[in-house]
Amino acid sequence: MFKVLNKYALQLAFLQAWIATLGSLYFSEVKGFFPCQFCWYQRILMYPLAVIFAVAIARKDKNVAYYALPFSIIGAFVAAYHYLIQWTALREVNPISCSVINDCSQKQVVYLGFITIPFFSLVAFLVITFLMLYLIKFPNNVRRK
Repeated sequence: MFKVLNKYALQLAFLQAWIATLGSLYFSEVKGFFPCQFCWYQRILMYPLAVIFAVAIARKDKNVAYYALPFSIIGAFVAAYHYLIQWTALREVNPISCSVINDCSQKQVVYLGFITIPFFSLVAFLVITFLMLYLIKFPNNVRRK
């Protein structure tokens, strides 16, 4: 596994960001689910990462982790909070105003009894965070072409 990370950490982050971006567009544009306010916050943090990683790969930028990491960490916190709103009593004390039409606690899809759209987002942000921390921790191990 470390051989793959050493060779393709940035490309894996790029792939993860684009899968998350296209997945969110699939749920809203194809399935017709309206994004709530927290979904928009997560999109605002994920969509730039897809472009940032593409530019970093094209320019062979060795410092991409330093400016991508804040997006992924903040995105992970927003996604985790959104997931907790869906599954816990936190929805009763949520200080963010969610509309009746786009209720942030609404579970539009549930896979395996616990996987919702914010869970997908949380996993995507955590994967990207892990990959960026790996790039920072082991910069000499990562092969850059």
